[in-house]
Amino acid sequence: MTRPLPSDQLADSAFLKAARGEPVPHTPVWFMRQAGRSLPEYRKVREGVAMLESCMRPDLVTEITLQPVRRYGVDAAIFFSDIVLPLKAVGVDLDIKPGIGPVVAKPVETLADVEAIPDLTPDHVPFITESVRQLVSELGGIPLIGFAGAPFTVASYLVEGGPSKEHARTKAMMYGAPDVWDALMRKIAGIAAAYLRVQVEAGASAVQLFDSWAGATSPRDYREHVMPYSASVLTAAGELGVPRIHFGVGTGELLGLMGEAGADVVGVDWRVPLEEGVRRAGGRAVQGNLDPSLVFAPTEVMLGRAAEVLEAGKAAPGHIFNLGHGVLPSTDPDQLARLTDFVHEHSTR
Repeated sequence: MTRPLPSDQLADSAFLKAARGEPVPHTPVWFMRQAGRSLPEYRKVREGVAMLESCMRPDLVTEITLQPVRRYGVDAAIFFSDIVLPLKAVGVDLDIKPGIGPVVAKPVETLADVEAIPDLTPDHVPFITESVRQLVSELGGIPLIGFAGAPFTVASYLVEGGPSKEHARTKAMMYGAPDVWDALMRKIAGIAAAYLRVQVEAGASAVQLFDSWAGATSPRDYREHVMPYSASVLTAAGELGVPRIHFGVGTGELLGLMGEAGADVVGVDWRVPLEEGVRRAGGRAVQGNLDPSLVFAPTEVMLGRAAEVLEAGKAAPGHIFNLGHGVLPSTDPDQLARLTDFVHEHSTR
C-alpha cells in the first residue's frame, strides 16, 4: 500500500514536538532500519549495487529513505546510510561484507594509525549534502533524521577490524593504551560531529547518535572512557539547534549517563521496561521500545504490547514510539503498517 506524503509543515511535526517535550496530537512513530532489508521495493532497487555505493548515490539514498514513509505513513524519515560511511569517505580502507558487516583492511593499533585518518570536511561527502537536500524537498513537512555512529561503536570496528561479540581488542586498547584510545576517540568524535553538521546544514531536522556496542561497557568504564567523547559529539550537535537522540543496545545500566552526555531523547531498547527507562532517562523524552520480534507474533498480541508501551510513555515529557532496535530483515511490512496505524489511532483517544 502506497500512501501520499503528508503536507504538514515542520512546525506541526508530532515527532519534533515529542522530542522537545511539547504536547502532541498523537504519539509519533518511526522505526530504526525502516529503510532497508524488510522492504521488497528496497531489495529491488538495490539489486547489483553494493551497500556503500548505494549510500553514495543521491538518487538511491533519496528513493530508499522515502520508501517506508510512503508505505507506512511514519512521522519521520531516517537518512539511509551506514555508520562507517564517513570513515570510507575520508579514505579508510573498509567495506561492508554481506552477512558480516563492516570489515576494516588494517585495524587501528597505534597513534600513527590514528593520525593517518583525516578529519572529515564537507568536501569529503558532497553526495550527503545533495541527498539530504533532495530528501528535504521531497519530504515536505516530514522531518528527516540525520545520524552518525558514536565514538565507541565506530572505534570498535576500527580496532577489531570488523564486528565483535567480546570487544576484547577494543577494551585492551581502552585499558592498556589510554593515549591511543583518547586519540582515536577524539578523532572519531570530530568526524561524527562534522558529519552531523553536514546533514543538519543541508536540512536534517533532528539527529540520532547510534552507540550499538556501548552496552559492552560497565557504567564506570562508560563514564570514564566513552561518555566524554559521545558528549563532545552531542554538544556540537546541540549548537545546531536540532533535537538529539542517543541510542544504544544493551544499555539499560547506562541510560542515565547517556542522557547526561547531552541527549534530548534517550533511546530505550526492548530489554528495559519503558516505565523503568523513563525513570532512568532523568526527565528527558524517550524513544522506544517494542521488542522487534513482536512483529512476528499474532497481530493482536503485537498491538496489545504496543498499547502497554504507549501507556508507559505517557510518564515521560515526550515519547517517540519505536522498536527497541532495528526492523529485522524478515519482518512483514504489512505488520509495520498495522502497527503505525495503531499507534496513531490509539494515542489520539
